[in-house]
Amino acid sequence: MTRPDQPAHSATSRRAVVIGGGMAGMLAAAVLADFSSEVTVIERDELPEGPEPRRSLPQARHVHVLWSGGARAFEQLIPGITDRWLAAGARRIPLPTGLVSMTAQGWLRRWPEMQYMIACTRDLLDWVVRKQVLSLPGVTLLQRHEMQALEGNGSQVTGVRVRTPEGDEITVGADLVVDASGRGSRAVEWLQALGVGAIEEAEVDSGLVYASRLYRAPEGSENFPIVNVQSDPGDHVPGQTATIVPVEQGRWLVTLSGTRGGEPSRDPSRFESFARSIRHPVVGELISMTTPLSEAVSLSRSTVNRRRYFEKASAWPGGFIVVGDSVATYNPLYGQGMTVAAQGLVELKNALKRHGLGAPGLSRRVQRAIARPAGLAWELATSQDILYPGAVGQQPRAGTAAANRYVNRLVRTATGRAQVTRAFLGVVTMSEPVTSWMHPDIVAGTLRGPGRKPLSGPPLTEEELKVVVGRGGRATQVQPTSAQ
Repeated sequence: MTRPDQPAHSATSRRAVVIGGGMAGMLAAAVLADFSSEVTVIERDELPEGPEPRRSLPQARHVHVLWSGGARAFEQLIPGITDRWLAAGARRIPLPTGLVSMTAQGWLRRWPEMQYMIACTRDLLDWVVRKQVLSLPGVTLLQRHEMQALEGNGSQVTGVRVRTPEGDEITVGADLVVDASGRGSRAVEWLQALGVGAIEEAEVDSGLVYASRLYRAPEGSENFPIVNVQSDPGDHVPGQTATIVPVEQGRWLVTLSGTRGGEPSRDPSRFESFARSIRHPVVGELISMTTPLSEAVSLSRSTVNRRRYFEKASAWPGGFIVVGDSVATYNPLYGQGMTVAAQGLVELKNALKRHGLGAPGLSRRVQRAIARPAGLAWELATSQDILYPGAVGQQPRAGTAAANRYVNRLVRTATGRAQVTRAFLGVVTMSEPVTSWMHPDIVAGTLRGPGRKPLSGPPLTEEELKVVVGRGGRATQVQPTSAQ
């Protein structure tokens, strides 16, 4: 095997380096393995052998959703990955059939499947991907190696300089370097050291805090739906949410959230009461009838929307691409991060197929393509987050208020009109472009309104409630409602 400190190979034997061994890094390695003889993944941590927590990923303890738009992108990058997740214990949940959700405008009906999501812990998602990618020929993982700097100049990156676990510095040559180091990426600093000019950045911070806890799922609840109560940015009060996601090993992962002034607590004695206090008490009612698996409540505050506009740089070096959370991070409430990363890497794969790894201008072309899914997610997240009391950061563009009014009407219509529900879920799951909401049929349906009378409560069936409550169980305010 070639030593890491050798220079990059010739065009007949390409080498690539990926900075970061998280989800985006592993997906990048999967792409590059098809176009390089060697792919070296640089990871500062020691990664777990199984579906276990990573030290540098504390947010993994909260609910993570992989929308169907993301799952399809994953399949393009690692064919068969969905079946591997399911075999490991994940669930494929049809939407909105397997969803009990109170949107800002009311309860969604549980129509037959229109989209889907993969439900499991983030640890399981990562582990299955990591195991598959590290088995690919030519992929090498250097753990406990700390990225120091890019090698090369403002015109061309030729590799990376890293510190080994022993404290030595080595150079790893590469024809292409992909930064997938996440929200703590120092790509801006690395580029400035090469003489690349300033990179425009933006932030929107709603002050959101997440609190999560694992519960034992009731016996017989293997097909229980996801239950979610969302906030309404139009209420002009702190946005508070509660979500139950059934995950592997017969558990419910319950995540609560609240924006500035309405944050949940780390105190386990206040967890259930917070869930009961929001717009509807269904999550608090349901978890009151089961058992927490630990006293600890996981709390996170790393929820700022942050975007770096690498695609707007006045100059860009060849041989360097930034992907995933290194480009943009989003409020986790919207579940966009993994999907955006995967869709950006599909753009990389397609560009490599068309032009090859060493093609002139490849890096700039791909960086601009990555900005498209990142920009859609940014607009969806920040246009809502900036509305909450105390939110700070980049203000909405002109016309956003009118667009929000239309979206609010569309979401209200989606509570009672299947065609609009399909369009709504298509964009939310990042399966369709937001322009699909402007299709004449969708505009007409939105203007007509829901058609059906709003649901009076969560559309849980009698059988679903029976699984949780059981015969002779505690009384509950939640009553069975027609799913459609």
